[in-house]
Amino acid sequence: MGYEWLALAAASLWAVAALISVKPARHLGAFAYSRWRMFLVSLMLASASLVTGGWQTLTESALPLLALSGLVGIFVGDTALFACMNRLGPRRSGLLFSCHALFSALLGLWLFGERLGGWRLVGALLVLAGVMLAILFGRRGDNQQSEWEQVRGSLVVGIALGLTAALCQSLGAIIAKPVMMGGTVDAVSASGIRMGSALLAHCALRVLRVPLAMPHHPINRQVLGMIGINGFLAMALGMTLILVALRQGDVGMVAILSSTTPVILLPLLWWHSGVRPSLPAWAGALLATLGTALVLGGS
Repeated sequence: MGYEWLALAAASLWAVAALISVKPARHLGAFAYSRWRMFLVSLMLASASLVTGGWQTLTESALPLLALSGLVGIFVGDTALFACMNRLGPRRSGLLFSCHALFSALLGLWLFGERLGGWRLVGALLVLAGVMLAILFGRRGDNQQSEWEQVRGSLVVGIALGLTAALCQSLGAIIAKPVMMGGTVDAVSASGIRMGSALLAHCALRVLRVPLAMPHHPINRQVLGMIGINGFLAMALGMTLILVALRQGDVGMVAILSSTTPVILLPLLWWHSGVRPSLPAWAGALLATLGTALVLGGS
């Protein structure tokens, strides 16, 4: 499977996981939710790495970069994303988080000399335009505003959190790319190191009883189950697919294709809420689909 399809598969997994994450993230709070999710996913990845022997591919030189990538991309980035989602809902947070595609493309051009040309460049621009249309016009009107469309707290703070999450996602991918380019490091084990470093940072905050790290409400079986399913889809599978994609493709292109999550989320939100997205939103989805086709078929 080409890296383009891997990035799209990751975007699809993230879209499904976004629906599952809303309730437990608001129940526990961003920090407590992220901590529990990272704990469960770390167990999954560590078990898989031990069974397959992938941990033997990790080198001393790779560990610091992977740990730093986890601290930036997962500890800071994921926590900021869920804090943004708790304030602005999944659609608006998706708009802000999709900016990571632009950040990654610019960083890839600057640091790795990556280039986009021909129909692939046209396709990439269509994907970005389609994603923005799909989220900016994702709902039909204020009179049909669902609970997930409500703004909770400061809008400015929510926007800042979303942009922080997008930038950290980009930086995390950039930091991990040199390790994955070698082709020798197991992607599952690399994901485990990234997740483990982020988990240790979260646990340190919890031990120190930092107010932000304390849960809003006690965890229960239903919430724990939802966290486990979300973590498996988004982190154990989704982020591992992204690392494999980074091994084969450009940072910018991987980021652009993985940013199609909000477009994939449109029909899922329609199914969940019963509110049909507006025509401009579907036009954005069509643009993103055409752009993706050009990227996959271009040369």
